[in-house]
Amino acid sequence: MPTPTALRLFLLSLTAACPALAQAVPASVFSDHMVLQQGQPVAVWGAASPNEEVSVRLDGLIARGVADEGGKWLVHLPPHEAGGPFELVVRASNEVKIRDVLVGEVWVCSGQSNMSWAMRQHKDTKAALEDSADTELRVIQFPRVSSRSPQHSVKASWQVAGPEPLENFSAVAYGFGRHLRAELGVPVGLVHTSWGGTRAEAWTREPSLAEHEVLQPILQRWEEIYARYPEALERHEAALAEWQEQADAAKAAGNKAPRRPRAPVGPDDRHAPGRLHNGMLRPLVPMTIRGAIWYQGESNAARAFQYRTLFPTLIADWRDTFGRGQFPFLFVQLAAFEDKRAHPHAWAELREAQAMTLQVPNTGMACTIDLGVQDNIHPPHKLEVGRRLALQALAATYGKDVVASGPRLSHFTIEGDVIRLHFDHIGGGLVQRGDALRGFEVAGADGVYEAAGARIDGDDVLVGGAMSEPRHVRYAWRHWPEISLFNRAGLPAEPFRTDTRSGVTANAR
Repeated sequence: MPTPTALRLFLLSLTAACPALAQAVPASVFSDHMVLQQGQPVAVWGAASPNEEVSVRLDGLIARGVADEGGKWLVHLPPHEAGGPFELVVRASNEVKIRDVLVGEVWVCSGQSNMSWAMRQHKDTKAALEDSADTELRVIQFPRVSSRSPQHSVKASWQVAGPEPLENFSAVAYGFGRHLRAELGVPVGLVHTSWGGTRAEAWTREPSLAEHEVLQPILQRWEEIYARYPEALERHEAALAEWQEQADAAKAAGNKAPRRPRAPVGPDDRHAPGRLHNGMLRPLVPMTIRGAIWYQGESNAARAFQYRTLFPTLIADWRDTFGRGQFPFLFVQLAAFEDKRAHPHAWAELREAQAMTLQVPNTGMACTIDLGVQDNIHPPHKLEVGRRLALQALAATYGKDVVASGPRLSHFTIEGDVIRLHFDHIGGGLVQRGDALRGFEVAGADGVYEAAGARIDGDDVLVGGAMSEPRHVRYAWRHWPEISLFNRAGLPAEPFRTDTRSGVTANAR
């Protein structure tokens, strides 16, 4: 059941947008072919005439409620086991039937471009389209909407998985859902809501950001942008008028028109705090979901130290918004990529911030350090990324006995001139790929790192031998590192460092 805070936010988000109706209408996310969450009370909501009695029925289960003075209603169906198809019937003075409804597992899939990357956009995922038909996998794709105020409706509807519906659907989300379907054998519903290039703060409500001192610079920067916007817009409109004259003259002379002036950044910008939370998450609230998967961080890499606070804040904000407690929140640790615009350690520090987020309860991380492409920020192996996210869900959410993570540093001990590394998640044993273990570095008391040899010793790794008094060690600490350590399940060791220096992004705001 939603918390009082979540319910109040939901009702407030609808108040200004829904006039009194003559009949009951379920929220826009309820459409034919949808999936409802199994095993939990299922939220169903919408609008009706003020004080109108509303009932909702699904396979013999009934929930009743009364619309409030503003015409908003919310009821909860009792938990239902996986199955279907069923009809979801909303009845008031009228009757609305939502057909071909399944009950199973519902996940929200969000982030930036690596989550948005569509099935049709790479040959490997495009080939998988031919074999994608599955009547028990359902998808809904939210349009890109940046909004200053919370939105309650969305122009999207559920579809049955197949080549045409999935062509423009998230490849990572599909890979995740496909693997869950194979392992769980129940219907799966995927809600895809992502936007390329976006920052975590755009997906987080401003009041949540304001609670943390380290995040204040984000809000201050945008307040300055908002204050400058009217004048910037005036200048833009003048420049646009001048450009139009030049473009008309160029066209008349048969010449190429000059570049159109770019509109100034303003309050409706997709990067502004809370704008995507309002436009692309809130239409889903208070839907009953199992959890969320997330693939984002590239756009925050330059502020990786800040991400240590920002990312857990986003997770807490989403959980508070849905009011469903600490639902599973699974995320992708960034793959290797040589970002020539950033410091070589910035992406390593962003990965570290992501790994630190595992301290947040009921979170899981899929390491993809080995799947990167040096000159492409969009690595092609999206179905494998989805599979690794599904492994996290199977292990932590569904209690399956699967190896879900690669080797993760547990602790280390110094043994003379070598450092012994102890790992969790060794998945049957440690494995070296390539002619030697590479990507390891050690540092002495001065904190200066140098490349070091390494070898597997049983379930541990020994690093060093050339430095007389090593104190710290790190692995894969580059935006484009050498990758050599895996477990027998084929999952890569997660990048790490043992020192606690603030790093190159500590002062970035």
